[in-house]
Amino acid sequence: MFVLEPKVFGDARGYFMETFRQDEFDRMVAPVTFVQDNESKSTRGVLRGLHYQKGEFSQAKLVRVIQGRVLDVAVDLRKSSPTFLKYVAVELSGENKRQLFVPRGFAHGFVVLSDEAVFCYKVDNVYAPQAECCIRYDDPAIGVEWPLPAEELLLSAKDAQGISVHEAELFI
Repeated sequence: MFVLEPKVFGDARGYFMETFRQDEFDRMVAPVTFVQDNESKSTRGVLRGLHYQKGEFSQAKLVRVIQGRVLDVAVDLRKSSPTFLKYVAVELSGENKRQLFVPRGFAHGFVVLSDEAVFCYKVDNVYAPQAECCIRYDDPAIGVEWPLPAEELLLSAKDAQGISVHEAELFI
């Protein structure tokens, strides 16, 4: 996983930054060909995740927040990894402009900390609903420390019915 901090050029008029540049990304992270861009808008307390796609449909993601603040979480689901079932949590915001690269083999999710947030991400494989998996956000085997109490979280029906990581199809 990589946290990327783009160069931001600001003045009294506002700012400019390159949000993605293939040659720089290849040099700093790895050669990845992104094929789809996604965007979501959510209100405070919305928790999306922990999602991933299985098998040949697995996805690497480059995620960022345009507006607002989120706590972004990626969980290592690669059984052979020394960091198996460990997670990384990074605050992404329109202010800090950080981006997080989440490789294939990780589940991903985020919770909105501001009144609302606009979340954008690139993926290297198209969405395949038949390969989608959702692990419970509060699975004790992972132990993510979400910064909002459970009673403030807003979950979709799919996310509320996520499965245990021990029931999930994982990566080798």
